[in-house]
Amino acid sequence: MPVPQNIAIAIMFVPMAILIAYMDVRYRRIPNKLVLITLVGGLTLNTMGAGDVKLFAAIGAIVGSSLVLKTFLIVAVVGGILAAGKMIYTRRVSTTMFGVLQFFYGLLPGQRVPRFEVPADQSYTLPYAVPICFGSLISFLLFHA
Repeated sequence: MPVPQNIAIAIMFVPMAILIAYMDVRYRRIPNKLVLITLVGGLTLNTMGAGDVKLFAAIGAIVGSSLVLKTFLIVAVVGGILAAGKMIYTRRVSTTMFGVLQFFYGLLPGQRVPRFEVPADQSYTLPYAVPICFGSLISFLLFHA
């Protein structure tokens, strides 16, 4: 059964996609107004959760399509470094590495990937906006300066 939010997205996205495709085929241009309407509509309909994804989309718009992959890789490295640092600082190296081992074991044929609950204690988690922002700034300074 379709989720009401998915129906709302389809009602907005399908006509916009058809119109934008038509404009590109007919006039060989994609009007900024239609892109802006689609962007605002998408952000409005997806305001719940996934803030890190929307933040990275916004950063991608700033750094440009040619640097998105490089920026993503730098963000991933920065996130890994910060996560390792937090894991060491909170003295959860063995617990975390055991969970990582369980996850990768679950990827083997015939095994099941375990489901890990997100702990309510925020000291177990890393706010991912931090590596996204720091990694993006590093990328910007490396490739735009």
